Amino acid sequence: MTANRKFTGWFLMLTLLFATVFPNSAIAASGDVVSIDIEGSGTTVELTVGKTKQLKVWGTVEGSSVKRDLTNAVTWTSSDSGTIKVTNGFLTALKSGTVTIRADYNSATSSIEVKAKDSYKELTLEYPNQGKFKLGDTADLAVKALAQIEGSAGATKDVTQEADWSSSNSQVLTVEKGKITLVGEGKATVTAKYNGLTADFKAEVGSLFSDLKLSYIADGQTLSADDIEMVVGDSEIALKAETTISSDQSKSDVTDKVTWTSSDTSVATVDGGKLKVVSVGKTTITAQYLGMKAQANVYVRTPFEAIKLTPSADQILFIGERLQAKAEMRSSANATEDITSKATWTSSDLMNATVSGGTITAKAQGGSSIKVSHLGINKTLKVKIYPTLTKLTAAKTELELFKGESASLPKVTGLKLDEEEMDISQELNWTSSNEDVAKIEDGKVVAKGKGTATLRAELPKLDDSSASPIRSASVTVTLNVKEKVLALVTDVEKLSVVMGEETPLPQLSAVWEDGEEAALTDSIEWSLTGSNAVIKSGSAGKTIKGLTKGSATLKGTYSNKTISIPVTIEPKIVKVVVDPVNVQLNVKKTKSIKVTGFYQNGKTVNLSSKMGWESDNTNVATITTTSVKAIAEGTATLKGSYQGHNVSVKVSVIPKLLKLTVDEKSLKLAPGSAKTVVVTAEYDNGSNPTVTGSATWTSSKPSVAKVTAGRIEAVAKGSATIKGVYGGKTVSIRVSVK
Repeated sequence: MTANRKFTGWFLMLTLLFATVFPNSAIAASGDVVSIDIEGSGTTVELTVGKTKQLKVWGTVEGSSVKRDLTNAVTWTSSDSGTIKVTNGFLTALKSGTVTIRADYNSATSSIEVKAKDSYKELTLEYPNQGKFKLGDTADLAVKALAQIEGSAGATKDVTQEADWSSSNSQVLTVEKGKITLVGEGKATVTAKYNGLTADFKAEVGSLFSDLKLSYIADGQTLSADDIEMVVGDSEIALKAETTISSDQSKSDVTDKVTWTSSDTSVATVDGGKLKVVSVGKTTITAQYLGMKAQANVYVRTPFEAIKLTPSADQILFIGERLQAKAEMRSSANATEDITSKATWTSSDLMNATVSGGTITAKAQGGSSIKVSHLGINKTLKVKIYPTLTKLTAAKTELELFKGESASLPKVTGLKLDEEEMDISQELNWTSSNEDVAKIEDGKVVAKGKGTATLRAELPKLDDSSASPIRSASVTVTLNVKEKVLALVTDVEKLSVVMGEETPLPQLSAVWEDGEEAALTDSIEWSLTGSNAVIKSGSAGKTIKGLTKGSATLKGTYSNKTISIPVTIEPKIVKVVVDPVNVQLNVKKTKSIKVTGFYQNGKTVNLSSKMGWESDNTNVATITTTSVKAIAEGTATLKGSYQGHNVSVKVSVIPKLLKLTVDEKSLKLAPGSAKTVVVTAEYDNGSNPTVTGSATWTSSKPSVAKVTAGRIEAVAKGSATIKGVYGGKTVSIRVSVK
């Protein structure tokens, strides 16, 4: 018991002593924090000069996932406090540069890189020659970009390498990291951008040279290289490129400085001005230097003009046939040399055709290109090979065309040994027996004139014992060429058909394109719409029979034309009445005529417009549909017919009465005396006849005065009015009897 108390006392004393020497905070710092980390460590912090930034430090506590903020507990240091100062993690950028900021906490440490950058307020460019340059200048063409540092009393920084450069016209100049490359004459704007600032200047590029010309030496003479003539096998030519210096007109050899190109390297190549022939043809040599360009046309020919092949056109062969081709060399002097045995002959497909010494042998169905070559000149003949055929057949044996038309020639097939057919049309030669009727043009038959021609198709002949028998076969086609109809005409505008009765079809005539006209008969194709009527054929010809009341359209077709005639199907008319039957009109006046038709059931129909009226004297009167018009004085008879009922109307055209005049307007008579007055009519034609006897006379008081044919007799004392009427006009005479 006593020993335990002594131990407890010693333990308390040691604990008190330990607490006095090591405070609680020291125990926690050394025991709990295992590592520290500056926020953002591992990256570079950028800071503008004059600006500040607060850094933070987090500590990792042993046995806990919670981070502890040790920003104010750590010791902060800067690798260059004159560039960036640090106080409790608070950074102040004093000048541009890069430093390392470090934090220490007991044995734990962390660091971060901080970069201080200057801020700029203006970007300026320094460039030579006030921006005026000359193509060909050898001087260093450089432009410098200077950024003025803000708050530095005018200090600048060269940012030429860091700036972004551009040219507004890359055809004039380009710029990269301040270095200018001149390309061509013209103007361009050079622009630099840095840190949000922009600066530019206007550049103008001229040329030290006025032109670029090409030349070459031949036979000891210097010749202009505008057009160069060469032949296959010529040695290479050395081209020379010269410029003229504008200032003193002196020449400068730039052959090794220009860029040389050939438009067709299969004809000739150029390298460093050395022109070398490859094959026959034309090419253009181009030299380019500092925006200038010069060209030379090079024509390469062969010492010989051409190879002439016989046959010259592409050929067809049947399996087993042979064709002997002949090759001749034509020189520029038009001399001919047989080179059949000297030339090199090749076949593009030996499975289908072989060739030796110009002899082509067909081996299998297909095709091959036969090529003959000699002294750099080539010629090709294409051969198409067909299987053995035993018979030719045309798809059509008869054709019909109108004059001026064209048509494809009929398809022709050949019969193979296995009884299958194959199209052989494209290999045939067609001829016409009468080229005034038809011609073969561009693979088609063209109708030239009215008539008949025989078209014949044959295979090309082969002058060799191996020729197939099918080459002697042929096919024929009969072609009938007709004149094209311009119009179909008839005198029947419309047709009326009676129910139950038959009416002959109208007569048609054809007007051809050459102006000729001919009546048509049985060659017309007739058709009828609807079921109200039907077309019948009899011994007397075709008729149309009415079935039920209604309408239809009759169509007649001949050759390339069709005509349509409206048809009306009606019941039978038993009586026709016209009103009026006599018409009296003044010149230029009109009057309607009414025609009424009566059916068997007593019903009526207005036929006025269906009568087909005609006037026997159109100089006096005409009629349109139902209206009569007076043309001139005289008489005329109008005639019409419908369903066999004929009617006529007499028309009298008289002048227009303008007025009546009487020679006495008032009379004084004694009883028993008499007086005859004279009445005159005035017409619009200027005539003034006496119509006294034709007028109708009346007296208002016959007991005082009476009148007969213009003779007035006094009867007794009194007054009376005598009137004369003629042509709708009236005259009056006042009579006083005393």
